[in-house]
Amino acid sequence: MPLSRTGGALARCRRPILGLRSSPSPLGLLLPFIILLTGPLSSVCGAPASPKFTKMPTDQIGVSGGVASFVCQASGSPKPVVYWNKKGKKVNSQRIETVEFDEGAGAVLRIQPLRAPRDENIYECVARNSEGEVSVTAKLAIIREDLLPFGFPSIDMGPQLKVVERTRTATMLCAASGIPDPEISWFKDFLPVDPFSSQGRIKQLRSGALQIENSEETDQGKYECVATNSQGVRYSSPANLYVRGATDTLRRVPPRFSILPSNHEIMPGGSVNITCVAVGSPMPYVKWMLGTEDLTTEDEMPIGRNVLELNGVRESANYTCVAMSSLGIIEATAQVLVKTLPKPPGTPIVTETTATSVTITWDSGNPDPVSYYIIQYRAKGPDSKYETVDSITTTRYSIGGLYPNTEYEIRVSAFNSIGQGPSSTRVDARTGEQAPASPPRNVQAHIISQNTVMVRWEEPEEPNGQVKGYRVYYTMDPSRPMHEWQIHNVQDSVITTIQNLVTSETYTIQVLAFTSVGDGPFSDPVHVKVMPGVPGQPGKFKVNKVADTHIELTWEPAYTKEGIVNYELLYRPVKFGSLEKLTFGPRSSYTVEGLKANTEYSFSLAAISNKGIGAFTNELVQRTLQANVPRNFSVNLATKTSVLLTWEFPESSNPYRFTVEYNRQKMEVDARLKKAVIPNLQPDTSYDFKITAPEGNMGGLRHRISAKTSPPITIRRPEIDHTRDTETTVTIILPSLENRSPVKNVYVVVVPLRRARGVIRHLKSPDEMDLEELLKDISQKQKDSRQQKQVDLRRAYITARFTPATLPAFFTLGDQLDYGGFENRALEAGQEYVFFILAELNSTTGKMYVASPYTDPVIAPDSDPQHLDAGDGLIWVVGPVLAVVFIICIVIAILLYKNSKPDSKRKDSEPGTKRLLENEDGTRIAHHPTDPVEMRRINFQTPGMMSHPTIPINELAEHIEVLKANDNLRLSQEYESIDPSQQFTWEHSNLEVNKPKNRYANVIAYDHTRVILAPLEGILGSDYINANYIDGYRKQNAYIATQGPLAETFGDFWRKVWEQRAASVVMMTRLEEKSRIKCDQYWPSRGTETYGTIQVTLLDTMELATFCVRTLSLHKSGSSERREVRQFQFTSWPDHGVPEYPTPFLNFLRRVKACNPPDAGPIIAHCSAGVGRTGCFIVIDAMLERIRQERTVDIYGHVTLMRSQRNYMVQTEDQYSFIHEALLEAVACGNTEVAARSLYSYMQKLAKVEPGEHITGMELEFKRLANTKAHTSRFVTANLPCNKFKNRLVNIMPYETTRVCLQPIRGLEGSDYINASYIDGYRQQRGYIATQGPLAETTEDFWRMLWEHNSTIVVMLTKLREMGRVGEKCHQYWPAERSARYQYFVVDPMAEYNMPQYILREFKVTDARDGQSRTVRQFQFTDWPEQGVPKSGEGFIDFIGQVHKTKEQFGQDGPISVHCSAGVGRTGVFITLSIVLERMRYEGAVDIFQTVKMLRTQRPAMVQTEDEYQFCYQAALEYLGSFDHYAT
Repeated sequence: MPLSRTGGALARCRRPILGLRSSPSPLGLLLPFIILLTGPLSSVCGAPASPKFTKMPTDQIGVSGGVASFVCQASGSPKPVVYWNKKGKKVNSQRIETVEFDEGAGAVLRIQPLRAPRDENIYECVARNSEGEVSVTAKLAIIREDLLPFGFPSIDMGPQLKVVERTRTATMLCAASGIPDPEISWFKDFLPVDPFSSQGRIKQLRSGALQIENSEETDQGKYECVATNSQGVRYSSPANLYVRGATDTLRRVPPRFSILPSNHEIMPGGSVNITCVAVGSPMPYVKWMLGTEDLTTEDEMPIGRNVLELNGVRESANYTCVAMSSLGIIEATAQVLVKTLPKPPGTPIVTETTATSVTITWDSGNPDPVSYYIIQYRAKGPDSKYETVDSITTTRYSIGGLYPNTEYEIRVSAFNSIGQGPSSTRVDARTGEQAPASPPRNVQAHIISQNTVMVRWEEPEEPNGQVKGYRVYYTMDPSRPMHEWQIHNVQDSVITTIQNLVTSETYTIQVLAFTSVGDGPFSDPVHVKVMPGVPGQPGKFKVNKVADTHIELTWEPAYTKEGIVNYELLYRPVKFGSLEKLTFGPRSSYTVEGLKANTEYSFSLAAISNKGIGAFTNELVQRTLQANVPRNFSVNLATKTSVLLTWEFPESSNPYRFTVEYNRQKMEVDARLKKAVIPNLQPDTSYDFKITAPEGNMGGLRHRISAKTSPPITIRRPEIDHTRDTETTVTIILPSLENRSPVKNVYVVVVPLRRARGVIRHLKSPDEMDLEELLKDISQKQKDSRQQKQVDLRRAYITARFTPATLPAFFTLGDQLDYGGFENRALEAGQEYVFFILAELNSTTGKMYVASPYTDPVIAPDSDPQHLDAGDGLIWVVGPVLAVVFIICIVIAILLYKNSKPDSKRKDSEPGTKRLLENEDGTRIAHHPTDPVEMRRINFQTPGMMSHPTIPINELAEHIEVLKANDNLRLSQEYESIDPSQQFTWEHSNLEVNKPKNRYANVIAYDHTRVILAPLEGILGSDYINANYIDGYRKQNAYIATQGPLAETFGDFWRKVWEQRAASVVMMTRLEEKSRIKCDQYWPSRGTETYGTIQVTLLDTMELATFCVRTLSLHKSGSSERREVRQFQFTSWPDHGVPEYPTPFLNFLRRVKACNPPDAGPIIAHCSAGVGRTGCFIVIDAMLERIRQERTVDIYGHVTLMRSQRNYMVQTEDQYSFIHEALLEAVACGNTEVAARSLYSYMQKLAKVEPGEHITGMELEFKRLANTKAHTSRFVTANLPCNKFKNRLVNIMPYETTRVCLQPIRGLEGSDYINASYIDGYRQQRGYIATQGPLAETTEDFWRMLWEHNSTIVVMLTKLREMGRVGEKCHQYWPAERSARYQYFVVDPMAEYNMPQYILREFKVTDARDGQSRTVRQFQFTDWPEQGVPKSGEGFIDFIGQVHKTKEQFGQDGPISVHCSAGVGRTGVFITLSIVLERMRYEGAVDIFQTVKMLRTQRPAMVQTEDEYQFCYQAALEYLGSFDHYAT
């Protein structure tokens, strides 16, 4: 018994003893006896022991840019914890990593890449347990590659990627040289490989190679071989070893949470749903627990997703989500906090008052944190309402903008995540006094005796306190300064007398009020004549009505006891004119006639009694109106994209131009035309048209008028039916109306085409036609006179009117009958026409119309009615015979074409397809018989293709709008209906030998379109690869769609590239996404790799912000030929869904097209499965080509065609929608890229007024930028109440997807927010941070952002004060002379350099929490003018160069932070030019428009004004001649 107990104890602590295995052996049987003899069991397994190192690190010499690893392991009881220190602190860096093993008793310190001198140091390994602590140090030295000593180790052959079946042997090769000969060791997943611990299964061969026998899945990982001698250490590049089951090719992935359960705060008794989603392979089961209680029963446990529904929750608790599979168990916790509304804060205390503000403090009154406080205040009074200030995060606040000398009542309430709590007890406070803000009102002066005047007035409207008194100023000479006037002080009264005045003189009087604080403003002067019986000054003298030749004046009668007998009015033109005098009897208004138009006049009035004339009023100045100006503006009618504006204007030979301004666009119009069509509007949109003319502010034209465009009702275009043509008529097929209810009348419109020298003149779209001209005879039947006919031949006319109920399916034009009051006139023989349908809508807001597109042009039949003679009879016999022969020839030709497909690789396996030739008229065959989509529409048209015709690009926007209406209803229906209506085989994919070559079991290669490789002799299935030919626009086999290569298909992939003579490989995925391998790396990281028979060499890698271009050289064994292939990898497709904007993708596609030679083989495109993103790339590329050639798109047709060539092409509805968005943007924006050498001529072109436009190409290009408006849903955190005050401008906020997030501060809502956005650079994603100039309230957040995001360079593009205003542009966020603390950070000014165009400041920033420091450099550009842009770009280019040179020099990895005031205008210019100039250097190409557009997808309004946009062009042009600005 004692023996068995000892054995049992031994078994429990078996692991620490010498690593012995549990299999029975003689030693194993004897071991209990040995232990009993040598001492008690406790000495083996339980006695406490202080740590002791079992593996100690050694000093190392590494190479700069390479790797160093220090290994440290200790034993002890209890088991020690091992960690690494640098300078007495735990190591903490992005490049220095600690990898633990042996349950924390071992740790590898790995530094990569090595940087000298910062990494050269002594590193300390510490082992600690409860019994003690020991440490050991190792020194690291680093040598630059170009200074390596003779004999330093080099890796001659490193390990390569390997795939091995389970239980087979894997050998990882390594060969190294050096003097002395280096020793070779191995690391796996950054941990040292110990061959001795594997019982001989893993061996290191004498050559240095690592041999792994009987491989297990645990052997899978990343291997490095390390060569070490006395000169130093050298690491190989890592290589992956994959261990696969013999039959099971599925990847096994342990469970992980894809959606973590979130915390919730709820009211007592509330309900909440908590979602938890886990993924893995196999998929895990998911359950919920509360403590140890299972909330999900075992038999109801779902796979992958579990939603916990809680109702009537009264207590806070932690709920645990558990996900489990055969590969492990993981947990995540969600806290449900039951909260109540906050309690009322303590009664506010008034700590300070001024004339316009009250400062209060209060006690929180809440033990739990609150989100913010809300202050409500109002002036005491019967009708006053509370005003609210919210989002206050402190318990002290100053309420500003108050009225002086006013009593207010104030109360405070708290707000938490549940809502707003009750208010505190209110406190009363009175604001201080101020000098009066307005003068005394209604000042009057009357003579009461020979030399005495009585002056009276009323109290000021805004006294701002207790009026202490008034000062009456008076003088006989008003031109003298006020301090020389005589003053009469008055207290407690609003009436006074002034005595001892000089008789018969006229005095000017002004009055002001004063409080204890100071004097208010003067009243307007009044005049009085010191003569008894003479009238006073007329009151309230003003202009009532103004016209072009007369002005009406009004006044209140002057005060007099004698009675007024007359008035005298003096007036004159302000400039160049003599004084005129008018006398008229008593009245209170007068109209002055005979004035000149658009001229300023001054007027002055005095009253006359029998005793004489009184004082004149102050001069009144008024301008007469412009004489001939347009009047009575109205909107006559509206279409979907235009409105017709009409007005009245006198007949005039002189031009009068005015401007119509709408939606940030301007249009100049000649008033003599009396009408104008305003084009390019959006459907169903209200517009406000502002009409202005330049002739001065007073007399110029000012008018506003509103209008609404027609709703987006689509009317398909009519089609010509040639089968019904006669000698004199043409028949059209009228479209059916999808919705009849809004339509009142339908008109058929005939448009004769006019030719100029054989070319059809530019034809306006129906919406832009002058429909008023067309419709003006709508009420009467048109008469057929010769003169009328001649007039009509030159313009469009209505030929028929129908109601929706009487609209026929066919209509014959030119039959000379009456339709709805319009004569269907005969068509002129030989004249070319187009036709369209015009629908008049039922509308209460004015006349609204919707037009169809034009038909194809048609020439009216040229009839020649002559008698039939014998020759004609012969024609009637021979004609039909020839026609029959001709038709037979066509049928034979088609059959021959179909039976002799040029591509032998594409076998016809479409037996079940219905031939639908009878549905086409044959014209398209002649149009482009080589386009595979059109051929399919002719030969294999599906019902879906019939109901989804091609879309002209001018209808694309409207078409997409219809698809996206009602939450994408039509789009979903359209996508779901795509079906090639055929069955295909995939026998080669299903062969057992080929199954392991398919990445996904359900994504196969159809047999009839598969890419067939040249078979390798004796190898079954060697002609197979999971890839299919896909047709492009007018080109068969334009693309190859394939899966992301697997390690075992690398050789096949490169054989395909070689055999197909492909020059471009498009990769639409990253190697790994969402922790899943999407594609294996099939190209070398550096140097040369051999894949099967193809040797691949990496020549160049160009990594840009959104994609990467690799140039590779290919050489086939046995061939002397070398070929160059480019791989384009798009790295910005998100893990979920599709890109938010198509702009980066379109830029990527343009690059692929520009680099692909015209004689190259197919473009090879792949993602992971080779169907979804790959399909998007192919469709968009093909449709862009179609748009260039035909101005139409056929997305539906092309996707249908692709799905008959490879399964699942365009895998999701989101991808189908993205294709539409990308094509719409491409159509709207056009191609704005230009070679750098052509920039000057391109800018000259932009400077000209565009044909058919009223603005230059540059203005038009800038306006196109504004077409995409951000939806409010894109601003989430920025719009939270707790963050609104942090935004300098309410309309400039960061998008949620690109905002810079700060680390949240516990208990402080909104603490993760700052008004800043990440912006991609030319090469680097998130290369810049664009932010607003800090406010006083956000300065701490600004420094926190710089620290947390490792941004050590700040670019400032504004002054603190501009235009004489203080603090409006930017708060001074840095200390000037001595150090200052901003929250956690102490900022020390170190140096300031005043350069000609900028100031460079250097600061030492220290984190007070752990003492870490770094240098931050601020570049403030001082040469940007306060208005407009710099005259020259040269200084700004130098500045940009200096900033980037400093970034390279000091080598921090973080972004450059750029700000002006709002962080969009000048900031946008800086980042745009940084990207544009770098691209010019590397590519020799410029695209200002697309660069700014990309910026605006990351932050709104970047490059804010047209001036700034033009400056970008100007600076780029100036840069062209000086490519040395970034030179070292």
